[in-house]
Amino acid sequence: MNQYHDFNEQIIKLVGGKANIQAVVHCMTRLRFTLKDRSKADTKKLQELEGVIDVVSNNVAYQIIVGTHVNDVYKDLIDQLGMAGDEADKPKTKKNPVKAMLDVISESMTPILEPIICAGLLAAFLSIISLTGLISPESSTYQIFDALRSAVFYFLPILMAMSCAKRLGASPYLAVALAATILSEPINDVAGLSLFGIGLPQITYANSFIPILLAVWFMGYVTKFAKKVIPKSLQYFMSPLVIMLITLPATLLVFGPLGFYIGEGIIGFFNLLMDTIGSWFVMMLYSALQPFIIMLGAGNFIMPVVASLIAANGYDPAFISSCTISDIAVGGAMLGYFLRARNLKQKQLFGTVTLSAILGVTEPAIYGVFVKFRRPFIAVMIGGGLGGLFAGLTGVKAYSIAWGLFGLPAYIGEGDFMNLWLMVAAVAISFIGATIAAYMLGIPVENDEVPTVEEKEKTSSEIIRSTALKNVVEGEVIPLNEVNDQAFSTGALGKGIGIKPTSNTIHSPVDGEVLTVFPTKHAIGLRSDQGVEVLIHIGIDTVSLDGNHFEMNVKQGDRVTAGQPIGEVDFEKVREAGYDTTTMVVITNTQDFLDVIPTSNNRLLNSDDLLNIVLQ
Repeated sequence: MNQYHDFNEQIIKLVGGKANIQAVVHCMTRLRFTLKDRSKADTKKLQELEGVIDVVSNNVAYQIIVGTHVNDVYKDLIDQLGMAGDEADKPKTKKNPVKAMLDVISESMTPILEPIICAGLLAAFLSIISLTGLISPESSTYQIFDALRSAVFYFLPILMAMSCAKRLGASPYLAVALAATILSEPINDVAGLSLFGIGLPQITYANSFIPILLAVWFMGYVTKFAKKVIPKSLQYFMSPLVIMLITLPATLLVFGPLGFYIGEGIIGFFNLLMDTIGSWFVMMLYSALQPFIIMLGAGNFIMPVVASLIAANGYDPAFISSCTISDIAVGGAMLGYFLRARNLKQKQLFGTVTLSAILGVTEPAIYGVFVKFRRPFIAVMIGGGLGGLFAGLTGVKAYSIAWGLFGLPAYIGEGDFMNLWLMVAAVAISFIGATIAAYMLGIPVENDEVPTVEEKEKTSSEIIRSTALKNVVEGEVIPLNEVNDQAFSTGALGKGIGIKPTSNTIHSPVDGEVLTVFPTKHAIGLRSDQGVEVLIHIGIDTVSLDGNHFEMNVKQGDRVTAGQPIGEVDFEKVREAGYDTTTMVVITNTQDFLDVIPTSNNRLLNSDDLLNIVLQ
């Protein structure tokens, strides 16, 4: 689960729910909602929500300020809202149907993982208890708990129907009714059936999900059709009947058989792949590359494959094991960095994400450490690859969908303790291998800690070091607390300065690296060689201009020098469009320094210093 899932759930609730959100975009620091009714938003509670810096409501949008990690928050937010990518803020365009279907499958699998994981772990614990002799497999107590395990998988079509219905425009209750119908005794796995004189193939709908997914997709279109043709006065009574009378036959004649054969094809393809190339190759590759897959937002794409494999074979021969091996390798890489780090603040960070990764939650490590330091990717490829190779060569199987340390009992299966010990060995190999690799690779010097200046002598008072930031744009200086934007004027985003521009050229204030250039070009993030992180925000609410009148000459990852022109803005046209052109320059990691001191000049030329950063 994404690290911002619970946070976004609270935001959605406090802005009035999904139904009250018409659109949402984001800029460098804030989420900008277009709400149907702003009176439904609880601004006070939003301001008190941990993780929210402030809330600003003006004529442009309802804005929730969360900080410079807003992009990660936004990605999870639109997933929860059922919006894919740019659909959140742009008119809906026709998507690639294959990609759209994969998105629906991935999003629909996530909510039903809870009961599936529960069932898998329950099976493992029942196996352990029965082997101890405490409970006999023939006892009613065992049978009752085992019924829970078997029911979750047997009624998987019902869970999937409930999960995907709203996403596909169908009624969840009608979708569940359809799933229950095809699972009923007269239909499920019955031979010799016919409908309107047309013979139906014998299909086992239990333990499957693709047939019901296709059927609910079709039901969504039938629902739209029924609303168009049935008078509003009769829709409440007639629509459900019409929808089911059309959808059920179509499911039994078309979508059921089609989904069944697609599922068989998926299982056949992966069985062929593992029989020819070998499961060792699949496991080694996935264990090594999973952090990249998570970073690309495709972490759930294997879940439909895993569900099909478990339904058909009773176990997954590759993917869930690889997930756990990779997660543990991420934890190992972070332990290596923890042991190597000298900076106390970094040790705390590495220690925290080590534990979460071992327990199966790797997003904090991947987004908080891997993206910044990069070398841990190599460590995971080494450790995870070795662990995956061992698991593949020894034939490790996962009997349910559960990962992380707490998921290890799922490898017992029907008393198969050797499978468990082999998995434990694979996990140990990945953890130790990644730890050693990360420790040997080390932490890049420029990111390890702010470089210290070697002092030949110290007087009775500490030597104070500082660095100056050059001017960003010529113009009139205004104190940051006078800027007409609450997020900046309160200092919530860091200390800094405001400038009323009199020229159109934007300059880099530091020697360093471009961290990010916002797509609408109104904001840019930089990091100096001394570790100073600078946010340049050009104008107020100018994100709405969608890049018009802005040009940037640099991109993420570029090297810049102090005074270098990095962009051009036609401020006259920005003003004509009705926007405040005040440009804010703030130090987003202000807390890492003793002080941030603005220039005392009232007007600034390109050659002037803008801010003085006290480093020690």
